Amino acid sequence: MTPLERFAAYAAGSPVDRLPCVPIVGNTAARVIGVKVGAFRGNGKLIADAQVAAYRRFGYDVIRVFTDLYTQAEAMGAKVAYPGDETAYLEAPALNDPMEIDRLVPADPFKDGNLPHHLEAMQRAVDAVGSEVPVNGAVTCPFTNASFLVGADRLARLMLRDPAAVHRLCEVSLATNLAYAAAIMAVGATPSLTDAMSSNSVISPRQFREFSLPYLKRLIDFIHGKGKGVTLHICGKTAGIWQDMVDVGADCLSIDNDASLADAKAAVGDRVRLMGNVHPSEVMLQGTPEKVREATLACLAAAGDTPKGFIVASGCSLPTETPFANIDAMLDTVRDFRPSVPLIQAT
Repeated sequence: MTPLERFAAYAAGSPVDRLPCVPIVGNTAARVIGVKVGAFRGNGKLIADAQVAAYRRFGYDVIRVFTDLYTQAEAMGAKVAYPGDETAYLEAPALNDPMEIDRLVPADPFKDGNLPHHLEAMQRAVDAVGSEVPVNGAVTCPFTNASFLVGADRLARLMLRDPAAVHRLCEVSLATNLAYAAAIMAVGATPSLTDAMSSNSVISPRQFREFSLPYLKRLIDFIHGKGKGVTLHICGKTAGIWQDMVDVGADCLSIDNDASLADAKAAVGDRVRLMGNVHPSEVMLQGTPEKVREATLACLAAAGDTPKGFIVASGCSLPTETPFANIDAMLDTVRDFRPSVPLIQAT
């Protein structure tokens, strides 16, 4: 089966050759074509070449165009550093003073920063292999993007001292998200949502519901309105907000390795598809193929029979230097897996 055929059959409760599997390949794709990560900056063709080559090399089930979390914040004025062969990092937020929030304007995804190059990469990937595999474009969600606009420490203080300012930041971030999501769908790809700073490891469930959830819901409602499903990844510990993540409309929850797949299945597996959660560093980067096999089997044991479906995946994006043999080991383990119960309930 092609990935698109596999997903369609799986969603319908029809037989599939294997479970979907998505080792979340980001900048590891650079290694597949022998280039440095820094070469991706401003080069949509190279990003597409790398991601398509990685998909063809490993045979996983989703291409996700992603280089770093900061593309939208950079397009709104944040300063991002690009080491020659490492993942980009935030060098300075867009604002030095919260009093300047009202001068922020939403990014134009066709003109600002590296967003046009990422859109080009998605378009090229769709043209090359979109008839057989889903192509996703990573979207950094409103609250997390807001933290890059003013800095995480300052945002934490604003939540306590000036909640209205946080909401203004999230509004302008949401406007960028909506424009970027629309552009992603216009080129034939699907937005994939990532929201690192909404983690229970960073903010409380109460703060999530006040500052993040309303904007996530509006973003997800917009994507659903265009006929697309939504995968939502929130890093770290998320058990305290799993119900909220489902209520907000996510169709698939990507569970970080810091959380329990078994607990997630028990809590929300009858309501939403789950995805995860082999450790990207301890297992995929530093482990052996046998350790990857053991960890993948543990994920399958924990969640392979999730009523609404399960995608075997890494808990987050893979480190750049992840050995190819370990990615192969995850895919091979899933190919060899033979469940003793039906994989999914038809909906």
